[in-house]
Amino acid sequence: MNDYSMPILEGEGADDYARYMRTDTLLSLQRGPEQRIHRDELLFQVVHQTSELWLKLAAAELVTAREFLATGDWAPAAALVRRACLSMKLVTEQLEMLAFLSPWDFQTIRTVLGHGSGFESPGWRAVQAETTSTAQALDLVLDARQIDVAERFRTEPGGDLCRLLDELMEWDERVAIWRVRHYKIAVRIIGHGVKGTKGTPVDTLTRLIAHRFFPRLWDARTVLTETGPMAELQAEPAR
Repeated sequence: MNDYSMPILEGEGADDYARYMRTDTLLSLQRGPEQRIHRDELLFQVVHQTSELWLKLAAAELVTAREFLATGDWAPAAALVRRACLSMKLVTEQLEMLAFLSPWDFQTIRTVLGHGSGFESPGWRAVQAETTSTAQALDLVLDARQIDVAERFRTEPGGDLCRLLDELMEWDERVAIWRVRHYKIAVRIIGHGVKGTKGTPVDTLTRLIAHRFFPRLWDARTVLTETGPMAELQAEPAR
């Protein structure tokens, strides 16, 4: 008879949950009470460490979505991009926890951050790299198949390809929203015109907000507006 109280997986931990999830290691990655110079260091580390995990997942989803994209399997690619979008949404929402940091208390926390900066985030670098690669892969597929994005939205708006293109635009937008919220939280805590821990002016973030990874998809929206029924009506001479 099986004894379900005994772990059967290898690894560290008192039970199989701890061994599979590696909770002993996970929960030891934050500075302990004896190491913290301020109690809100725990909040600060938890927000950023969990962000790294969600960004890792989002980047992994984009890798597999790109594989489906290359073979023309639009539906599974769209589903994976949607999962990446939700990951980015969660990353953005948990930034709200940082709003609880007192601006003055954070000045104390900054003294133990060294030259660490969000620009060095491995999760964010992975997301940037995989998004850029996905945009390049999309251009290759659209060119090889001679797909006119605006025309496809006119003729097959509910098709699998259009759903994938919509999800990619959603992803682009989610990244932009995260950048905006990150900038606003940073300014709320440390102010305008100051330098971050890496010596980079915080207002540098504003130049990144307008960046678009998939300009071809956004431009197609412009084409639809400029050539749609309303454009034709506006072009008619007044009577």
